[in-house]
This record gives sequence, C-alpha cells and structure tokens, in this order.
Amino acid sequence: QVQLVESGGGLVQAGGSLRLSCAASGRTVSSYALGWFRQAPGKEREFVADISWSGAGTHYEDSVKGRFTISRDNAKNTVYLQMNSLKPEDTALYYCAASTSTSSMRRYNNVYWGQGIQVTVSS
Repeated sequence: QVQLVESGGGLVQAGGSLRLSCAASGRTVSSYALGWFRQAPGKEREFVADISWSGAGTHYEDSVKGRFTISRDNAKNTVYLQMNSLKPEDTALYYCAASTSTSSMRRYNNVYWGQGIQVTVSS
C-alpha cells in the first residue's frame, strides 16, 4: 500500500509558476514510478508527467513540455512538479500517482492516487 499527499497548489496569474509536492509513504516507495495527472471540470483525468523509480526516465504530455519539470528525491520519498509559464488551460485538480512502472501508470493500471490538489490559473 502507498499513501500520497499533495501540497503546493493554489491560485496564480497566467505566466506565473507553482511547485507541487507529493509526499509518499508505504512499502518500498523508492522502487515505484511516480507521476502527476490532472482533471479539469467536465473533462476526464489526463496524464501530465511521470518519472521512473531511479529518476533517470521522464515523460511529459505534449502541452506541458518545456514548461513543467518533474523530479523526485528518494531520500525524502517526495516527487515534485515545477510548473512554469502557467496558462489558464492548466487549471485543474492535480493528482499525484504511484505505480510499479511508468508504462503501467499511463495505462491507469494498478495506480495509487493522492486526494488531489487544486491549481487555478487566472487570465
């Protein structure tokens, strides 16, 4: 079992930055792939970014490439999402996720979820 707790969301103007953090706990968390998804009102949950257990591999959804950066600190069991150049269309509930691999995560297969944290970008 893995528990995930997000922090760092809030309201920001377009062009601004936020950093989300997700503290993970549970068995062998450092061996899990971690990631971020988001869900805007009236839309399905979508993949944003993920990172392998070692941190060597990352993937990004096309619309956030070059603006968002995912990283992890296995000593702190924490994953981060640095979000720069934010746009109103980035407004959503952001979820931290954990799975045994990044490919499983992106298939929504055996994923642990955090409770979600709101990010609102005003124009």
